[in-house]
Amino acid sequence: MKLSPMKLSPVKKRSAASLTAALVVAVLLSAGVPEQRAMAAGFGADRSSSRVESAFLRGVDLDTVTIPELQARMKRGRLTSSELTQAYLHRIKTVDPKIDAVLRTDPTALNQAAASDARHRLGKVRGPLDGIPVLLKDNVNTRDMPTTAGSLALAGSPPATDAELVGRLRAAGAVILGKTNMSEWANFRAAKPTSGWSAVGGQTHNPYVLDRNPCGSSSGSAAAVAASLAQVAVGTETDGSIVCPAGMNGVVGHKPSLGLVSRAGVVPISAEQDTAGPLARNVVDTAIAFSVLSGHGAVAAGGATGLTEAFPHPGSLRGKRIGLWRLPSLGAYVDALMTRTAARLRAAGAQVVEVTPPYQDRLAELEFPALLSEFHRDIDAYLASREGPRDLAGLIGFNRAHPAEQTCFAGQELFEQALVAPSTTDPRHRALRAELKDLSRRSIDETMAAHGLDAIASPANPPAWTTDCTRGDNDVIPSSTPAAVAGYPSLSVPAGFVGELPVGLLLMAGDRQDGDLLSLGAAVEQRLDAWRAPRYLPSVTSRTTIQEPSWSRRGHPQPVPGPRSESARRETAPRTGRWSPHVR
Repeated sequence: MKLSPMKLSPVKKRSAASLTAALVVAVLLSAGVPEQRAMAAGFGADRSSSRVESAFLRGVDLDTVTIPELQARMKRGRLTSSELTQAYLHRIKTVDPKIDAVLRTDPTALNQAAASDARHRLGKVRGPLDGIPVLLKDNVNTRDMPTTAGSLALAGSPPATDAELVGRLRAAGAVILGKTNMSEWANFRAAKPTSGWSAVGGQTHNPYVLDRNPCGSSSGSAAAVAASLAQVAVGTETDGSIVCPAGMNGVVGHKPSLGLVSRAGVVPISAEQDTAGPLARNVVDTAIAFSVLSGHGAVAAGGATGLTEAFPHPGSLRGKRIGLWRLPSLGAYVDALMTRTAARLRAAGAQVVEVTPPYQDRLAELEFPALLSEFHRDIDAYLASREGPRDLAGLIGFNRAHPAEQTCFAGQELFEQALVAPSTTDPRHRALRAELKDLSRRSIDETMAAHGLDAIASPANPPAWTTDCTRGDNDVIPSSTPAAVAGYPSLSVPAGFVGELPVGLLLMAGDRQDGDLLSLGAAVEQRLDAWRAPRYLPSVTSRTTIQEPSWSRRGHPQPVPGPRSESARRETAPRTGRWSPHVR
């Protein structure tokens, strides 16, 4: 008998659009004005005085304001999209040089904003994203801006057409503000890459501590949102590259259920796991962006009425059952934070039980070889639609011929392995992917059914490691893998800090339970109240405030910090040949 991942309720039968609309209203009803929320969290004058550049616009705190609050101001004529867009462009100019998250801005952004202002004046607003500035990861096709996936091989002419999700954003009236840097080829090029580095954009920095890593291939999108360079950003994930950057940069990131957001026009790794998803500074903005990206964006700009009964208000955790997957391999400080998190959720009425989803070692063994075969198939199909190298073999040749592609790390071992991997039509590959799908879904479904859970929670990330091109990433972060491989939704919300470095709480649930997960995430977000603005510290030297993740869970030796020769790197590298799961 197939196990149900969540207890049945009438809420599950509502559409994604209705669920999202209800969440928007619930958050609005429970939330105060931005300045009041900031003061209540203890981040008033002190917090704002430490900023690199003022985040205030006509009395609006860009760090804390939500999309519904912005729309309410625009409806009353107290703010225009042109003013909002100009404010974000100014912050990109003045703040982004510290973090290098934004590759380019769209020269038509202010024209897009002016068109939105005209719609607002005429009462013809297209939805909740009309006039809201959005940044796009640079693997999402745009017809009027380059789309490079971080590689010089694609740095020529823009794609001929927009990605389907970009068409949805434009139709909803969103202002496409520009493109964010990313890990080149979504970290599927070298065996030991450095997250946030690309030959096109250089290295993106964590805005909390600038010599620390932003994690994952959606690093630029997460860092940009954390620094309030846009209201919302779009990232993509194969395994962890929305939720880990969200956690490590102190923002919210939603990896949707597979298939809810179109993959058309997005540079691929694997059609079996790839999805785009939103990142924002709060759950309500994340939910609104998801409603548009998934094609359910026809929600009234001021929120829809009559739907609040579908959701508990944020803070209504009473009776919710959450399974805590601790992952002590991420370090004692993270484990202590999870203990405090569980205590706060229990104090709010939730029941928290400790769980360990099964089959994780087998998933780690199977995922990498499956993705190699699928990447070869899918990248060849994508390259055939673009100017430049026409297939994976041509891409390998390009990298060998261009020294600029080797300035942080020289390797392209994953490209070379993918080139000779079995075809996706090979029976061995088909059996491997079928086992992956079965075990990943069972790992979540069986755990939730056995404990009667509403969601599984785990740490989304360790404290950010020091960025080091020679060493590469400290990246054994298994929490994202079950939902990523299963195609189930996951959501990272800020949980707290280890010293100056943010840690996220990752929530995951069953297939197409995105609305319920966002509702739960809003409740968790309000209870933990863990967000604070970044301070752009150059470095943190106290060894008592930061603990690098332990590699003992998989028997890996701890990487040695500092520059090392290639032979030394090979001596200390993990010997299992397993792919590091969080960064793709």
